[in-house]
Amino acid sequence: MMKKKFSLTCLSLLLAVIIYSQRGSIDSALIPIPFLHYQQEYSFDKSVNPALWEKQKSGLNVSFASTDEAYFRTEVPAITETKTLKLNGWKGERLNSMILIWSADTINQIRVLLNDLKTANGNVLGKNNLKAQLVRYVISNYPYGAREVTCGVGPVDKAYLMPDRLENFDRLELPGKTVRPVWISLDIPSAIAAGVYSGKIEVRSEKQSFKLQVSVNVQNHVLPKPHDWSYRLDLWQNPWVIAEYYKVKPWSDEHKALLKKHIKLYADAGGKYITTYAVHSPWADNSYMIEGNMIEWIKSKNGSWKFDYNIFDQYVQLAIEAGVDKAITIYTPIPWGDRFRFIDETTGNYVTEQWQATSDIFKTNWNIFLTDLKKHLESKGWLNKTYLGINENAMEQTLAAIKVIRDHSKQWKITYAGDWHPELDGLLDDYSCVFYKEPSVKEVNDRSAKKQSSTYYICCTPAYPNTFVFSPPVEGRWLGWYTMAHAYDGMLRWAYDAWSADPVRDARHLLWPAGDSYMIYPGGESSIRFEKMREGIVDYEKLKILKAKAAKSTNTEIKKLLQELNQHLQVFTAEKEFNEEKLRQHVQKGEMIMSELSEKLKN
Repeated sequence: MMKKKFSLTCLSLLLAVIIYSQRGSIDSALIPIPFLHYQQEYSFDKSVNPALWEKQKSGLNVSFASTDEAYFRTEVPAITETKTLKLNGWKGERLNSMILIWSADTINQIRVLLNDLKTANGNVLGKNNLKAQLVRYVISNYPYGAREVTCGVGPVDKAYLMPDRLENFDRLELPGKTVRPVWISLDIPSAIAAGVYSGKIEVRSEKQSFKLQVSVNVQNHVLPKPHDWSYRLDLWQNPWVIAEYYKVKPWSDEHKALLKKHIKLYADAGGKYITTYAVHSPWADNSYMIEGNMIEWIKSKNGSWKFDYNIFDQYVQLAIEAGVDKAITIYTPIPWGDRFRFIDETTGNYVTEQWQATSDIFKTNWNIFLTDLKKHLESKGWLNKTYLGINENAMEQTLAAIKVIRDHSKQWKITYAGDWHPELDGLLDDYSCVFYKEPSVKEVNDRSAKKQSSTYYICCTPAYPNTFVFSPPVEGRWLGWYTMAHAYDGMLRWAYDAWSADPVRDARHLLWPAGDSYMIYPGGESSIRFEKMREGIVDYEKLKILKAKAAKSTNTEIKKLLQELNQHLQVFTAEKEFNEEKLRQHVQKGEMIMSELSEKLKN
């Protein structure tokens, strides 16, 4: 009997071991709790001052608010409530505003209703020019306005929700003790008559209704279309990420249809540079979805080289048709790690070799490639707008690559992104210097006199000013004023669309500050920081136009305003602290001078 019991006990233990040692099992501490429905955004944040919610009146609260600031999901807004909005703008300009909606109670079926704006004499600015978008919150690895930010692995034990993604909507539900910003944009038609247009925006729930007063003074100036802006905006693109995210075959009709919508935001912000790749994964595999090469290198059975431009041609043509047609950048003669991948025609396999720019093999192979590439670009009519791009490389390698290019043909243009080096100045047609490691205003002007373009470069550095999801929104607009003050031609930013694993809800990247790797979202959705950057670009365009007109004027008031404007621009190059409130004051004062100058010059 004892033997029987012992056998049964052993059998039970064996079964227990089998049951609890199933292959593929997960540590119970690591098992995520599944949600019943898909979450459009995460909601794990908690108020730092929950007592303020207890002081809120029952029902819905609605107010206009500044787009220069951020408003957090579970924090009672620290604003002076206002239901009146007054704006000034040019014909062809986009104006942005924010409506904040918050409540201590759960409120359902909230709708934002847009209406026509009209002048006293009956001119109409149709409601189809107005757009309301929900502001969604995304995860950041740094808190709002963070100063200690690193280019490398950031914090993984902390997370914060930041307002950024803009989403079209019909109506919204507001959980109790939360805030929902609504982004309002107005695209003023270019052909509309100047004048003051007034009307209402209605915010309505099941039990309440608010009518917000809007007044827009359309000034008698026309902003050129984004395609014709002078600002040289360069946001690096990665078309492969679109195919990966939507699970479509790269360069299929489905992929290209998505790309057309995707690149439209870039074109509408005045994007000038088409990012292309002559090598596979030029940036050391640090993107979540690796940049593939658009020009396939093929080593023939007889040892000669062939080049397939099929993908390159498709993307360049697609971007040109979308309105991005001023420049093509081909990356890069110096990929990180000096890695060059090609197809061995004998085996059909990919082969990767290292060719340092100082080596004979680099010089031999790149001379062959440049000869073929030049012939191809000439056949397409693209040579004069093409730049060969070099990025943040050692000086010896950089100089060697430049020499190979210059010795091959004087027709090549070269662009470089990295620190300012005087020894590179005369060798580069386009120089984009890392913010804080820049040339002086005089050196930029000297380059301009030689018909060489100069921009500045932001990425994971500097910590501020920047366009991370945790950056104060005003910094995006401030950058446009800085561009003008420093006499730059524009700005370069990595990156437009190097999406992370869950870009719609989580902007974190293991290696970079949240939002560093992309500025727009899947579905062609914009962001607060992208729109604020665009505002700064528009300011730059308006400033160039106004300064040129004012310089020709003999009116003493206009001359005085121009002098005041030029003096004010100096605060942007002198700024070192980057205090958020101070930046807002600088931009607001500049906007006031610009608006007054627009009124004086309207005839």
